[in-house]
Amino acid sequence: MSTAPFIHARCSYTLQFFNRNKNHASSSIIPSSSSSSSSSNSGFTFLSLINSGQRHQGLRAQAMTTPTHGKSIPGKGNSDDEPDHIVVLVHGILASTSDWTYAEAELKRRIGKNFLIYASSSNTFTRTFTGIDGAGKRLADEVMQVVKKKRSLKRISFVAHSLGGLITRYAIAVLYSPDAYSRDQSCDPVNGSKENYQRTSFSKGGLIAGLEPVNFITLATPHLGVRGKGQLPFLLGVPILEKLAAPIAPFVVGRTGSQLFLTDGKPNRPPLLLRMASDSEDAKFLSALGAFRWRTAYANVSYDHMVGWRTSSIRRATELGKPPRRSLVGYRHVVDVEYCPPVPSDGPKFPPKAVKAKEAAQNAPNTQNTVEYHQIMEEEIIRGLQQLGWKKVDVSFHSAFWPFFAHNNIHVKNEWLHNAGVGVIAHVADSLRQQASPILTASL
Repeated sequence: MSTAPFIHARCSYTLQFFNRNKNHASSSIIPSSSSSSSSSNSGFTFLSLINSGQRHQGLRAQAMTTPTHGKSIPGKGNSDDEPDHIVVLVHGILASTSDWTYAEAELKRRIGKNFLIYASSSNTFTRTFTGIDGAGKRLADEVMQVVKKKRSLKRISFVAHSLGGLITRYAIAVLYSPDAYSRDQSCDPVNGSKENYQRTSFSKGGLIAGLEPVNFITLATPHLGVRGKGQLPFLLGVPILEKLAAPIAPFVVGRTGSQLFLTDGKPNRPPLLLRMASDSEDAKFLSALGAFRWRTAYANVSYDHMVGWRTSSIRRATELGKPPRRSLVGYRHVVDVEYCPPVPSDGPKFPPKAVKAKEAAQNAPNTQNTVEYHQIMEEEIIRGLQQLGWKKVDVSFHSAFWPFFAHNNIHVKNEWLHNAGVGVIAHVADSLRQQASPILTASL
């Protein structure tokens, strides 16, 4: 199988390793070992692929693991050997905790016993139809109950699939408090160093459920909704189907459907997904998201029948290029990793023309007014979310035996039917561990 570097940075900077022949490197972008939840002998080594004459360089991570027969790899925990970092797994629409059977076991095996892997069960099956906000509040309540029972917890991360990513974004806003913890911005790979990146008002820290937020990871999540050409791929881009889908969706998947198609609420009120791209009157959505050290969006570049590449990777159509076809070393079907720093803006708006377009899309949908509305909304949501830095991971199952299962492959819903995604879960596990490495550096 062809190989490629572990990380390929296409935005404004390139990732490098420490030169083993030197005593220093540029500014560190990974939390130091003193704040890490993993031990220095975590079982991972990093090999430098940096050559001074090359234009695009990256990293390669090789996992040197020992068979554990289902047991957790020993890690550095509290003095009483209790986990201090909870990783909450959140499933998608019409799903259950069984979706995480493989991923939960693999994460436990790979990342150590100082991590508590918890699969959320508060929004199973049709409970996902009650709205992103309703499901988000239930998830927030569930997380708080778990945190209260585990007094050893100090840090929190989330891994969410599909609709679960939106539910989680709502939940963290409910759980957010602006109480600042000590965070060295120069160690933040997404928000960047103090010298090299513009700091935003949404990356100043804060707590989630009273814990330090570390990783926010989504897998094939429709961050921009599912309205618009190609955003709901099983409609095949047929205009008449895309026009009819919006009014039908609420009858099929309830309140969640109107929120995904951006037609929820009164015409003069911004749809929920637009409000969730800012600090709105509802909650501090962007501040909560900005409190995490890492924000990572995994996206299927093709063959995903439920969620398009554009919406899951938070990109404009013009920002979608031809994806690489080679997998990264050790991570089959993970083809590219892009680091994008924050893009300062005055945030998303809901102008009068959007009010008119929403009213038309609700009351008299036709191709012209629905296209106009989704174009306005998509641009505003992107402007809001791009105020934060993101790591964007592209996944391609073009060479898989069943590529059309991409939406379920990406999180290995079933170990036997969707095992093409095991490389993605391995990449997620290593991403959760990356913060523990003091040797990763960044330069402009």
